[in-house]
Amino acid sequence: MYQNKTYTLEEAKNKLERYCSYQERCHQEVTQKLYEMRMIPEAVNLIKVYLIQNDFLNEERFAKTFVRGKFKIKKWGKQRLALELKKRGISKSIINTAIAQIGNDEYMNMFNDLAEKKARTLKETNSLKKKKTLADYLLYRGWETHLVYEKANELIK
Repeated sequence: MYQNKTYTLEEAKNKLERYCSYQERCHQEVTQKLYEMRMIPEAVNLIKVYLIQNDFLNEERFAKTFVRGKFKIKKWGKQRLALELKKRGISKSIINTAIAQIGNDEYMNMFNDLAEKKARTLKETNSLKKKKTLADYLLYRGWETHLVYEKANELIK
């Protein structure tokens, strides 16, 4: 992608400012971008420090934005959210803070709506297969096991 182009420290800083301004980024994404730009490790560290000091890069803000977006749009449960943030190298304390912003009522309402909507769309006639399909769907989205199985048993007789 950036094979022949070389960047000065200033050009790389400007490019990364725009990159981080466009959308919240985690440290891992920024580091990867800088290595794709063929920057040396010392330059990568200098640029990351600059971005953090000037508030272009903030892991807690990234985690909170990520959680809000994936919860509301993709309807992910807490387990999937935590896993995806962990994959991005976010610390456990920041993950917990970000997930804590989802209110329990909001969380349960989203879960119930999602489960009921999915259960209505299932065409399967065998109730065991139907329960399994619903449970697999909800587990894949990262909802807690105990919630999933209680809801599957409640919705499908």
